[in-house]
Amino acid sequence: MEREIFEAEHDQFREIVKEFLARKITPHHAQWEKDGIVPRETFRAAAKQGVIGFQVPPEFGGGGVRDFRLNAVVTEEFAAAAASGPGFVLHNDVIAPYLLNLADDGQRARWLSGFASGEEIWAIGMTEPGTGSDLAGIRTSARKDGDHWVVTGAKTFISNGINADRVIVVARTDPSPDAGHKAFSLLIVERGMDGFTRGRNLDKIGLKAQDTAELHFYEVRVPAANLLGEENRGFYHLMHNLPEERMSIAIGSIAGARAVFDRTLEYTKSRTAFGQPVASFQHSRFVLAEMDTELDIAQVFLDRCLAALVKGELTAVQAAKAKWWTSELQQRVVTACLQLHGGYGYMTEYPVGRAFTDARIQTIYGGTTEIMKEIVGRDLGV
Repeated sequence: MEREIFEAEHDQFREIVKEFLARKITPHHAQWEKDGIVPRETFRAAAKQGVIGFQVPPEFGGGGVRDFRLNAVVTEEFAAAAASGPGFVLHNDVIAPYLLNLADDGQRARWLSGFASGEEIWAIGMTEPGTGSDLAGIRTSARKDGDHWVVTGAKTFISNGINADRVIVVARTDPSPDAGHKAFSLLIVERGMDGFTRGRNLDKIGLKAQDTAELHFYEVRVPAANLLGEENRGFYHLMHNLPEERMSIAIGSIAGARAVFDRTLEYTKSRTAFGQPVASFQHSRFVLAEMDTELDIAQVFLDRCLAALVKGELTAVQAAKAKWWTSELQQRVVTACLQLHGGYGYMTEYPVGRAFTDARIQTIYGGTTEIMKEIVGRDLGV
């Protein structure tokens, strides 16, 4: 289907991203999956190509273009190429809005140049060992001590956690029991601060090239100047940015599923069983037809949501619908595609096998499917 959401400049940018992937990412990705991490210079190379940091104002070395359709292009092409290693989507779609929307002039001067150039890698610490999707249950604490905050606690499942130079840490800054959602602030913890340590690079079933870590904070003294946004407004800052993050996951879900479908279609046309192509069996045709139709329909809704986001009109409910439906659809598609590959689908040398494990996290991070349904249900007044 022809998509109307993109314009000529987005198509040109897509070619740049594809070229960068072919030259700098795809040839090395298998080794990165074995290593469990991407070399830091990959971020610098991406910045030079304009693949990351394009939202940052030109005075800080960025492209000065805030158009989420560019983010979508990067997300789609990396998902289509199964290039899950570099945390560029986290860099562009999650971290950048916090810095551009919340940083004061002094913070922008300190942080944006390194962010735009890829010299500094960022992460965000929300999830804790005992909280999962329950952000209101965060226990990492920060107490004021003169011109510093003293941070103690732990975070887990942190993407870019090993490579990160700076981490946006969600901490409880108001310990009073009735503080509710007004108890949290965002603090920037930096590499080398005393008491800030990293655990192991977590061994996941998928996204093997993406470093994902446990982070520990013991009496870490964070300068008051590293408070991002307003004190005790951290939860509201998170809620403001989460719809955009969920759209990013939805975009990657459909792009990844479509790429797996396209490869599977070609495979079933060439693979024979009982003297005829697998695709020629009626059941196979029906399965392929169902997937193609569902992906097309989902893409239309997703592009509508993307258009709303670009206009500043996307709601949290629309983002929740997009996130849960597309990520669940991706699960169904990769499972069906693996089945159509037969035994070969179970082999990691085939992209569908890696897609099967890589995709499994999509219904979990950024808010589980159950949380997304809760958001939609509450909006219905039930």
